[in-house]
Amino acid sequence: MAGLKPQHFLWHMDGDVAVIRLNNPARKNPLTFDSYAELRDTFRDLVYADDVHAVVFAPNGGNFCSGGDVHDIIGPLVAMDMVDLLKFTRMTGDLVKAIMGCTKPVISAVDGVAVGAGAIITMASDLRLATPEAKCAFLFNRVGLAGCDMGACAILPRIIGQGRAAELLYLGRSMSADEGLAWGYYNALHSADELEAAALKLAHKITAGPTFANGITKTQLNHEWNMTPDQAIEAEAQAQAICMQTEDFVRAYKAFVAKERPEFEGN
Repeated sequence: MAGLKPQHFLWHMDGDVAVIRLNNPARKNPLTFDSYAELRDTFRDLVYADDVHAVVFAPNGGNFCSGGDVHDIIGPLVAMDMVDLLKFTRMTGDLVKAIMGCTKPVISAVDGVAVGAGAIITMASDLRLATPEAKCAFLFNRVGLAGCDMGACAILPRIIGQGRAAELLYLGRSMSADEGLAWGYYNALHSADELEAAALKLAHKITAGPTFANGITKTQLNHEWNMTPDQAIEAEAQAQAICMQTEDFVRAYKAFVAKERPEFEGN
């Protein structure tokens, strides 16, 4: 997928790391029906991409994403019937499923606003970096909707806790960067001119490891939410046995014996 040429967002490769950014900085990078669908399909396809081992979702023009476009999405939704509305809400939820199911670590680099569906993209990512100026808001109730959008009521409490998630979802207020860092939402804060480089450095540090095993880790992190401890231990036993059959496991052993740093190849 390194040569992907999307129509509704920007894509480029930095080695084996794909960099995605929305491309309407004048309007703080809103999502449209088309960009939703193309992002969903792209993350679904990443499962089968051997040349992409991590993804950085980057800001553009000082902002991450302002959510659903008022003119392209919000206006048409008001005129839709229930059947079409449900098609739309299922499609937006499918983007979250695709991000979580793509088997590649996804890092969101958040600057400026990440609100509505933009906040959800950061929530669905595996790791999150931000600038001190970043503002993340799950603002659905401020437009007359429930906070339970695109998996927020299931996923956000697992990241920051039930009480903090409830506050953000009931009030629709912005979570400051300092709050996000203190609550464990962000892994680190960086200045705006260092943010993307820091995200890429983190991504490359991950992809220098055993990428097949990283995919297993991502899968288990997501699947084990709904398992009992006994089920999780058995699932991890099976997953680890699979990883022990890879050449990367053999490479690590040989490198340890030789007192060298292992060079993983993802198989």
